[in-house]
Amino acid sequence: MTNLRLSIRAIAFGAIVASIPGAATGQTEHRALTGERVAVYNLAGRVRVQAATGAQVTVDVTRGGRDAAKLKLETGDVRGWNALRVVYPSDRIVYPEWQSRGRTQIHVNADGTFDDDSNWRDRDRVEIRSSGDGLEAHADITIGVPKGQRIYVHWGVGDATVSNVDGDLRVGVASASLTSEHTRGRLLLDTGSGSVSVTDAQGEVKLDTGSGGVTIDGVKGETLDIDTGSGSVRGQNIDSKMLKIDVGSGGVSLDRISSGRVTVDAGSGRTELGFVQPVEDLAIDAGSGGVTLRLPAAQGADVDIETGSGGIDSDFAVQTTRLSRNHLRGQIGDGKARIKIESGSGTVRLIKN
Repeated sequence: MTNLRLSIRAIAFGAIVASIPGAATGQTEHRALTGERVAVYNLAGRVRVQAATGAQVTVDVTRGGRDAAKLKLETGDVRGWNALRVVYPSDRIVYPEWQSRGRTQIHVNADGTFDDDSNWRDRDRVEIRSSGDGLEAHADITIGVPKGQRIYVHWGVGDATVSNVDGDLRVGVASASLTSEHTRGRLLLDTGSGSVSVTDAQGEVKLDTGSGGVTIDGVKGETLDIDTGSGSVRGQNIDSKMLKIDVGSGGVSLDRISSGRVTVDAGSGRTELGFVQPVEDLAIDAGSGGVTLRLPAAQGADVDIETGSGGIDSDFAVQTTRLSRNHLRGQIGDGKARIKIESGSGTVRLIKN
């Protein structure tokens, strides 16, 4: 078994990297991090990110597992970020509380960081599993974020929750479910495997999943960007100037949308969108699966709909310039907006609300 090597270097401007020895199981340790950019790294455990008063990011770490005392906390500058890292002195970690009951591998840098753009060939490969031989240890962490703070949480496995944060927040996890509620500011949630749920977010929102569904209820801001490899996208109450959705497989079902510009790219699965206000520019590319749009009665648009197999139905009167079994081109209402739909298979329906 190859142990992880931890490289500690001096921080610019004379600051000092602090190394904190291990603590007993169940003991909570308190840390405070300052600076414009703060990061937290941990491979296994549960994380809760929440609002905090004051000017510092607060981090409460509670170790768990048979080998909890072997974990170390390292703090200091990491490539321009003031970072706290939980260091695991093993390349095989056992986390019995991992609900997925699986295993995953993460490439970890010599300084204990991971999930970055450095060359993976220069990193150690660490395996995390729910049972078997290895270092049985994890760290549950609560992070308090002051208003306006920029923070990046790097996580391995274990559930992650975010609540009431007002700042610039990114959470990246390898295999975990992500849940967020009542946030303000920039929110980026990224998981390799696991579901994402967002409730009441105001600001720029970007959600990215390798596999796992996305559920949203109440997003308001300039942009909402959703990208999922596999897994459905479901939700309601979206108010954004731009809505972008890219789904490999799983389908899209969103209701009560108020967005001027909408782009949907769905590899497979049905696409269902319901709008409460007329859309200005809508483009849908559906590989397989029908498309259903529920639009306000006042909607006007230049319409271009093409389907490889399946019909085209419209509640709106269309002044057609081209009409065949699989292709409709024309105008509804004043024709000021643009609606373009391409479907490989499945019926396309325009329904008047």
